[in-house]
Amino acid sequence: MLILLFGPISGAHFNPVVTASDWLLGRKAGTGITARDAVAYSAIHIAGAICGSWLANLMFDRQVFEIATKDRITTGHLVGEVVATAGLIALIFALARTGRAGMSAAAVGAYIGAAYWFTSSTSFANPAVTIGRIFSDTFAGITPGSAPGFIIAQIIGAVIGLALIATLYPGIAADADDVVVPHPHADTHPSDSA
Repeated sequence: MLILLFGPISGAHFNPVVTASDWLLGRKAGTGITARDAVAYSAIHIAGAICGSWLANLMFDRQVFEIATKDRITTGHLVGEVVATAGLIALIFALARTGRAGMSAAAVGAYIGAAYWFTSSTSFANPAVTIGRIFSDTFAGITPGSAPGFIIAQIIGAVIGLALIATLYPGIAADADDVVVPHPHADTHPSDSA
């Protein structure tokens, strides 16, 4: 739903590792998101995730401002995050490379839903989500001490996903503008907005 709603505005960038991957791939070909926009988007991702946790707490009659106590730092959880994030990055960039970015809403939703069940970590696969979940002391929460490990695992997963996609689709850098969904900012060449 969020991809369909906000995709035409931002290209559906909701995940700092997806945004960073788009920037990294685009640097070589002069495509993709600019560094300035990537940093701004990532800050907004994190703020949105925190606000989302507060809203969820309110909706479920919990204390709005709370800190999670669920420790998630196990080898299995970290491996689960690497796998979940690598798969997500590979999926998004494969869709962009093959001209099927318009399918991202359904494909990403289905992937994250499935990864919730097939990974031990329940597939956070997003540093902003990881930070947001610090602010909800529920089964979905994560302690502040566990979050850095998850974020490092997500970065490793993104690198693995990018390596996979670069191997499968060597010309992927040319398609960095098309990641997730086309949007007005994709028409602006990075040197025009840098």
